Amino acid sequence: MITQSIVDELTQCGIGDLRINEPLSRHTTWKVGGPADLFICPRNRKELEQTMIIVYKHKIPWRAIGRGSNLLVRDGGIRGAVIKLDEGFDYLHIEGTRVVAGGGYSTILLATKTAKQGLSGLEFAGGIPGNVGGAVYMNAGAHGSEISRVLVSAEVLLETGEWVTLSNEELKFRYRTSILQNELRGIVTEATFQLEKGDEQEIVAALSRFKDRRRQTQPLQFPCAGSVFRNPPGDYAGRLIEKAGLKGYRIGDAEVSTLHANFIINRGQAKAQDVLSLIQHIIKTVKEKFHVTLEPEVQVIGEE
Repeated sequence: MITQSIVDELTQCGIGDLRINEPLSRHTTWKVGGPADLFICPRNRKELEQTMIIVYKHKIPWRAIGRGSNLLVRDGGIRGAVIKLDEGFDYLHIEGTRVVAGGGYSTILLATKTAKQGLSGLEFAGGIPGNVGGAVYMNAGAHGSEISRVLVSAEVLLETGEWVTLSNEELKFRYRTSILQNELRGIVTEATFQLEKGDEQEIVAALSRFKDRRRQTQPLQFPCAGSVFRNPPGDYAGRLIEKAGLKGYRIGDAEVSTLHANFIINRGQAKAQDVLSLIQHIIKTVKEKFHVTLEPEVQVIGEE
C-alpha cells in the first residue's frame, strides 16, 4: 500500500515527478490499462537510485516501463510503483564503432543515428518502437537479428539499489528473453554496443527498406503493441492466425489487424480485457486448427 509517508519520503529525496493513480493508458502504445498506485519518472541516476532504495526498503511491488510498446496492462491497473525511464536517460554517445545509449533512448532513433554514421549492426532495430532499456530486457529483434548480437554490456540498477555492469554472457540472452525477466530484477539504465564500420549509403538504404516494409505491412495508424505472439519453431504466428481465418476478428474495439494477423489494434475504445480475450481466442483457435500453442510476446501485467 502506498502511504502518504512514502510519498513524502520520495519527495524529500528530491524526486519531483510523482503521480498517484496515474492511468497507464497514457503510457502504453495500445492506449489501454488501468492506473498505477504510484507513478515515478526519475530525472537522473541519483533520483532513480533513491527511488529504488525507498521502494525496496518498504517492500513496494514495482515495475519499470519505457515507451510501453510491449505491454498489456490490465484494466485494474498496477498495485505498487511504476518507474518510467524518460528524460535524463535518453542520451547517445558514439566513439568510433563503440556506441553507448541511455536506457530511455529510442531504439528507432538509435538505429537511425548509427546508420547515418556509417555504422552497421542495428539496421534491424529501425522498426522496433521501444527504448534501449526495454530492448535489452527482452532481447528485442526483427528481420533475423536481435539486440544480443551487437550488445557488449549493460549497466543495471538492481532492485536493492546496487549498480552493476553485466556482460552479454551474464545477461543470458535467449529468444526474446534475458536474465532480467526472471532471475535478476533490475532496470537497464545504459547499454554499450559494438558495431561495424560500413558504407553509409548501403546501411541507410537497408534501414529504409526495413522501415518501408514495416509501413507497408504493419497497421501503424492504430494503437498497437507490435507483434503479439512469438513465432513458433519453423513457422510464423501471423501465417497461422491468418490461415485460421481470424483477420478482422473483433472483440469490443480490439481487432486482429487485416494488414498483419500478428497485430491486435485498438479501434478507439478498446479495454485491456478486450485485447486479452482476443489473445485467448486466437490461442484457442490456432491450437484447435493446427495443434500449435502460440505464446504471447507481449507482457501481460496488472490486475483485472
